[in-house]
Amino acid sequence: MDIKRQLIRAATSSGANYEESQGSPTRPDVKTKIGISLKEMREANYFLRLHQQLKLGEIEQNSYLVKESDELKRILGSIINKL
Repeated sequence: MDIKRQLIRAATSSGANYEESQGSPTRPDVKTKIGISLKEMREANYFLRLHQQLKLGEIEQNSYLVKESDELKRILGSIINKL
């Protein structure tokens, strides 16, 4: 299903950009990479919510993943605000 592919792409991109930010040489570069990570996490959250609304997969697992991605969005946003 295309939703799953998009979700995997967005979620893995978010993690990869966050990891890349950890090796960035300057503070602005760190902020940019984490901003990209946040953008990708928002996209992943969207696809998780869509997956949940369409009642695909396990309901409990979907709810858990939506909550976790919401928390990750808040964490990434907090990091950006502190930079």
